[in-house]
Amino acid sequence: MGLAKAQGPAFIDTALNTYDRHLLREWLQILGLVLAAMIGLLLVQVLYDDFRMLNDLGASGADFWVYLFVTLPGFLAIVLPVALLISLLYVLGKLHRANELVALRAAGVGILRITAPVWAIGLLACGLTWYLNASIVPWSVEASRSLRDSLAFRQQSETMPEDRIGVVSSVAFDNRAVQRMWFMNRYSQFTRKGYGVMVSELDADRREERRIVAEEASYDREQQGWLFTDGQELVFNPATGEMLEPKPFFRRFVPHYSEDPRLMLIIDRKPSDLSVFELRRLVNYYAADSNPKGLVYAVRYFGLVADTLGPLIVIALAIPFAVSGVRVNPAVGVSKSIGLFFLYYVFMHLATSLATKEVMDPLVAAWLPNAGMSVIALGLIARLR
Repeated sequence: MGLAKAQGPAFIDTALNTYDRHLLREWLQILGLVLAAMIGLLLVQVLYDDFRMLNDLGASGADFWVYLFVTLPGFLAIVLPVALLISLLYVLGKLHRANELVALRAAGVGILRITAPVWAIGLLACGLTWYLNASIVPWSVEASRSLRDSLAFRQQSETMPEDRIGVVSSVAFDNRAVQRMWFMNRYSQFTRKGYGVMVSELDADRREERRIVAEEASYDREQQGWLFTDGQELVFNPATGEMLEPKPFFRRFVPHYSEDPRLMLIIDRKPSDLSVFELRRLVNYYAADSNPKGLVYAVRYFGLVADTLGPLIVIALAIPFAVSGVRVNPAVGVSKSIGLFFLYYVFMHLATSLATKEVMDPLVAAWLPNAGMSVIALGLIARLR
């Protein structure tokens, strides 16, 4: 580019604008190729992991392609930071070895100005990550699970009665916020009904005051209440535990029972299997009685929020290694960056462990890995100046 011979700020400004376009053109091309390659690898992974499962469920070709369509977006937020790292290491390393970055720095241009287009794209990537984690990924997680369930229901419907399709056995739910306990012998996700249902209302001392026992129960989302069928209401004296006269009923709608069965069914699932919306429901549920079981869900939930800054942290780590010197083998920068990613996961597991042991607040634990990597990245950037 001949920038080392540049005379005057006007020439430098013109050269920088040309360089900005050159950098973005080179980088975005490689970024697109890396994203395409990684999405292709994820496609192979989905094929390897889920093809047999879908085939056993009797999925048609159309079902299979729909499943791929709704599953792949769930990986985008994970793929994006890695693609940014690989593409930046390649492109900046290439420009540095061609002495283009050396020429700019010799002309008095700082490293932050040289990489300004990269930081601008990084900010856009942060916004994209937020959008993915807040909208696209939750939709992908829930839609792919719903499709698997619907295929299983269709297969089971050929040999089972309706009330046995998509059954979750022994559903228990303790809503301490309103002092109400639920138990169902089974809940059918196909009929969306509970069978063998018992709901106990407790006083402030957790003594039973009232109980509804019914053969069936279903949740009405429009009216936000439960309809009980073929049951009876039992009233107790909390002080003595004595049961008063039962009151049988055929149908009874209870509008103040607002518990959503979707929340009941995700209790004790792995945090990584839940969408951000489901995580938020569980965080609020466990927070009502300060239950420590909710801490791991809180760390995962706040961690997804903290991941929004991931692209900027990746960029801050990639730049120092990419411009570390023309005599340095590019594999050295790649290996160092991979080592830092390993360190990030060490930070993450350590913070999660401290949060689940109630040593650290979940919000702090979620941000700790990103904070640690940010400190390392800022130190590396400062050494370049």
